[in-house]
Amino acid sequence: MRCVIARFPFDLTKSGVLKSMTGVKPEPVTGDSVTIGRRTYPVKQVGQVITRQDRRDFSAGEVLRAMTQLGFTCRTHPKAATARIVDPLQRASAMLGAPVPA
Repeated sequence: MRCVIARFPFDLTKSGVLKSMTGVKPEPVTGDSVTIGRRTYPVKQVGQVITRQDRRDFSAGEVLRAMTQLGFTCRTHPKAATARIVDPLQRASAMLGAPVPA
């Protein structure tokens, strides 16, 4: 499959990715992840191994898209909800289960 990661074209195959990731120890997953074989890797680690580029050169979304199209199981890390409660009274009300005014 042909895909573009960090403005560079790559011809990736599922077997090629499996071969590239053989013997690579997974780093701790703190965000988005890809399951390759029986191991779960951070997306940026997979992107770095298969493209041989620095992790800052591509986004996690580019690698997630490519890995999903190849048939790997990908999981995205849910973003933290932004805190809208600033007033201590509103914070206490929210802790008691009262709806927060918009």
